[in-house]
Amino acid sequence: MVVSPKVEQDRVWPVATVVARLALAAGFLSAVADRFGWWGDAHTGSVTWGGFAAYTAYTHQLAPYLPDGLLDVAAWAATIAELGLGLTLLSGVAVRWSAWAAAGLLLVFALSMALFVGWEAPLSASVFGAGAAALLLALSPVRTFALSVDRLLAPSLETR
Repeated sequence: MVVSPKVEQDRVWPVATVVARLALAAGFLSAVADRFGWWGDAHTGSVTWGGFAAYTAYTHQLAPYLPDGLLDVAAWAATIAELGLGLTLLSGVAVRWSAWAAAGLLLVFALSMALFVGWEAPLSASVFGAGAAALLLALSPVRTFALSVDRLLAPSLETR
């Protein structure tokens, strides 16, 4: 039995979009968990921050142009954005919008890391790779958003 490329794509795209959503969601939610010490103490195992104070200090390192009064605001804004994106991607709500927002956030994060910490940091943390996954997800056909609330609520999107 010969499978046409179209049939093969129809099988692969839904799997790829679910894997991309889950990987991005896990990355965002894991980073948030690290900021609140839910993975353990700082510098034990793979734990980076281990608490919000350490994360705020890192925010200052990535955004030295911000006045001290805005550091906490920036740290909380990033945390809220990552929590929201992690949850929307995990649940499949507003997938395309969430993927575009994730790509933008990851691009800003990668460039800040590169400019103020060094190019090795975003490369070793695979921030550019995560951004590329977010872009691919954002550009994926809506009909391929398997296991998503979006697809359940909008059957008319099947034709897109």
